[in-house]
Amino acid sequence: MRRLLPLAALLIAPIAPADDKLPDAIKVDKEKKTVTIDAKVAPRKVLDEVYPIEVIACWPYKKDPKPGDKAGKKAHETVVTIDVLPSEVAKAMDQLGAKPGKPGYGEDKPAEGPDVNVYIDVPQDGGTFKRLSMDKVLIDPKTKKPMPKVKFKYTGSGASKATPDQPAKEFGADVSGSLIYIFPVDIETVFQSSLTMKEEKFLKLEVNKDVLPKEGDPVKLVIELAEKK
Repeated sequence: MRRLLPLAALLIAPIAPADDKLPDAIKVDKEKKTVTIDAKVAPRKVLDEVYPIEVIACWPYKKDPKPGDKAGKKAHETVVTIDVLPSEVAKAMDQLGAKPGKPGYGEDKPAEGPDVNVYIDVPQDGGTFKRLSMDKVLIDPKTKKPMPKVKFKYTGSGASKATPDQPAKEFGADVSGSLIYIFPVDIETVFQSSLTMKEEKFLKLEVNKDVLPKEGDPVKLVIELAEKK
């Protein structure tokens, strides 16, 4: 289901647009160093079968995409879906003073950039939220063991690759709709974990349905700029 980009694409520096205006679905808390995004629990079957989770957040799946349209291309393997531009989340990170690093790619190019913590806030009675880290949200479906704790990086997005139906775009994540990757399948994203494609061969993940609401229910995706130790 995936296609790796040419190595030359890695030479393109990640970009974060400068406009500071954000949609209502994104909230920045400069004191807490967090960016909070409205999201929904993603459906686990949108294609012919259920694929392992490789993405934390991306756009929803398009049932009738136009030729060459890559928007929501990872929606069959994501935890939550979002309806904002990934570049708008990058703008929010800029408001926290974070500077993007460089996306990882393949087996030997790990992600670079400031460390971030990624959470999902699940609504509770009384208007409160229960905050879940990714090792609580994701499990090995065979062993039921939690996802190993990994670092996430604010990489910024590389450029998308031009196709016969779609020109290249400088901020490639706004073409794919991908926001947070677990594995560095391509550079069209804004955040990546510290894992590489070497681990993808062995680490197959599924959502822990015991802690998440049902598919389609609203949650909050929280990205926290980690403090330097």
